[in-house]
Amino acid sequence: MTKSATEVMQEIMFSAVIDAVGALKTASKGLPNNLLRDINAVHANATFADLPAELQAAINESVRQAFNRLLKEGYSVAPGRPAPAPSRAVPRDPNRTGDRPRRGPAPDRPNSRGPRGPRPGGPPGGGRPKP
Repeated sequence: MTKSATEVMQEIMFSAVIDAVGALKTASKGLPNNLLRDINAVHANATFADLPAELQAAINESVRQAFNRLLKEGYSVAPGRPAPAPSRAVPRDPNRTGDRPRRGPAPDRPNSRGPRGPRPGGPPGGGRPKP
């Protein structure tokens, strides 16, 4: 039975995390304080060069194994290319009202709206009722 890409990636990531923890234990030489110090050194702003040498080697090996596993499972691994420029699938219709540039008022309408009259069912004079 073939595995989905999600299952393959989960297995790869799980294996990489286990290898990384093992590498951190190896780097600490069995000393709990050193292990804790190395774990605390890993944070969001840590760079690859900041990691212990054993952890760097484990990450490199995990990456190699991940690419080999993906190729073996039949997935394509290709170099990255820039995304193509987005193109409009549907051209704009210039006859649509929202797309037309405004050219002033329509010839059958006055230039200004003028004063408003009373609304049906509202108070006389069109304003708010006076207290």
